[in-house]
Amino acid sequence: MEFRAQTRFVRVSPQKARLVLELIKGKRVEDALNTLMFTKKRVAAKVEKLLRSAVQNANYLSGERNVDVDIDNLFVKHAIANDGPRMKRIRPAPMGRAFRYVRRIAHIELVLAERGKNGADLATVVGEERTEAKAATGKPKARTKQKAVAKKFAGTKTAGKR
Repeated sequence: MEFRAQTRFVRVSPQKARLVLELIKGKRVEDALNTLMFTKKRVAAKVEKLLRSAVQNANYLSGERNVDVDIDNLFVKHAIANDGPRMKRIRPAPMGRAFRYVRRIAHIELVLAERGKNGADLATVVGEERTEAKAATGKPKARTKQKAVAKKFAGTKTAGKR
């Protein structure tokens, strides 16, 4: 069973929020809270509050639906920071001009899941993320061919210079 919590319109860049979320992805809730407590990023406090909210959601829903959820076995399954609306601002520039800049906003979402007794849930989550990353980056076979071709040409060039 999954338990989620989200916060919207956080005044932080999604890129900076993702740095903190990568630290807690796949960790147990207790370890994630300890990590966030000692992280020096400003957004860590908001992510910690969101994580505590997700744990409370799990606690509430377990009592509401009469489902037995062990809070100690919860782990962070997904942690996502998406773009929110951007605030366009203007800064004065020399000679009466104006420069525009953008203040970014993030929507942060956490999903907690209960780990099985054998810990299989974590392995499947990490495996899914790796396959998604490979699919998003492109074909890994083409890269190996390019490296082999580059090595072949590199070997002939050095022989020609001698």
